[in-house]
Amino acid sequence: MRPVSARRTVRLGVCVVAAAGLLTAGLAAPAFAQEQSDQLWIQAPGEQKLTPRDSTSEGSPLDIGLYHDNDNFAVTDGRLSVDISGVAGVADVTWPDNCAPTGTTAVCTVPEVPVIGEAYSPQIHLTVRAAEGAELGAKGRITYAAVATGGPDGTLEAPRDSFDTAVSVGSGPDLSLGEIAPVKNLQPGTVRTVPFAVTNKGSERSEGLTATFTASYGLDFLTEYAECAYGTSGGDDYAPMSHATCSFDQVIEPGDSFTLPTPLRVALTAHAYTERLDISIAPGNGAADLSDEDNYTIAAFGAVNTADFVAQGARVTGGAGETVTAGLGFRNDGPAWIGNLGSGDPVAVVDFTVPEGVTVTSAPADCEPRTLSGGRHPQRTGAPRYSCEMPYWALPDTTRTLPFQLRIDRVVPDATGRVMLTTGGSTPATFPFDPQPANNTAQLVVNATA
Repeated sequence: MRPVSARRTVRLGVCVVAAAGLLTAGLAAPAFAQEQSDQLWIQAPGEQKLTPRDSTSEGSPLDIGLYHDNDNFAVTDGRLSVDISGVAGVADVTWPDNCAPTGTTAVCTVPEVPVIGEAYSPQIHLTVRAAEGAELGAKGRITYAAVATGGPDGTLEAPRDSFDTAVSVGSGPDLSLGEIAPVKNLQPGTVRTVPFAVTNKGSERSEGLTATFTASYGLDFLTEYAECAYGTSGGDDYAPMSHATCSFDQVIEPGDSFTLPTPLRVALTAHAYTERLDISIAPGNGAADLSDEDNYTIAAFGAVNTADFVAQGARVTGGAGETVTAGLGFRNDGPAWIGNLGSGDPVAVVDFTVPEGVTVTSAPADCEPRTLSGGRHPQRTGAPRYSCEMPYWALPDTTRTLPFQLRIDRVVPDATGRVMLTTGGSTPATFPFDPQPANNTAQLVVNATA
């Protein structure tokens, strides 16, 4: 499977929905399987379109990165091999400092290979421009391979022959959207103006443009444009988001820029925490952009806020041989919502240790059976411990109940099991936004005497 390509990080909305191959593959795999495996990936654009060479050609960015799947392993010494022999006569490549070229190949180094997520960004930045004399329609291909140190076997290798960039020379508009620096330590209620500037770096005019704005749950649009249609999405499978889809008819000549009719302003809501506004653009009238790697960016906002995560225990009573149901779980008392929008990682993991004298006869589908030490348990029922992943987001006042059916094998007065919220992974940590970590742990008590 070729991983999803994005310019700077996994996209909000389109990434969480359309990039389900990345997110659901991780969420659906059993936790014990994830702990024992890892995979190195190359992230590179599938195609790169260039304008014919002239004296003003600056070249187009070609951003490539390495990442791996499993945060249980540290992966270092990434080495990306780039082969440009396939674009001879089609394109010239300028190498960055972390690449060592030899002839038509180069080895680029990535000292620490990250796990895909909010903080991921490509580490290798090439510049590509049409070769002198390359004609319209000229085509070629850049290929990649990569290895790194780490993972369960000590060495990781990206799948061979799985990654390449098709390079072609053509004519058309090339809209470029400027990057936006993240802003942190904002108070809920803060209003921010979002920079938005588009330049046509192509060889032909753009007959207007379309723009899409996708705001996370803690952002409100304050500016509305007549050229935009607004809506919301979300539900059981995806976090709520707001959308604006806009069509502007202003012609953008080569070298010219476009700005919005009035500045775009957003407000951080009372439940804001880690927020983002994803912005993407495309030429109007259905025209293809020569290089869409710079047609997407993120405006990221960090709010000073808290979210009180609470573990939910239970008290049940029954005689020997009886089966009872215990509703365990998780609650977010807010005021902030929390969402792992880029990585899709669970917002919390409910770790349940089974009390003495009872056997789990039925566990929720999202709960994986474990040994007491946290390893793999061979059967879904009868395990002494369970690890239950929550969705990747939790709104204020969200409650998620996990019904466990327990058979009481023998009556043990005040038999107690632990229900604990963790961040998951091999080294679970506390939640940095939680002001009351003490209530991250609760108890399941069977046949309490008081």
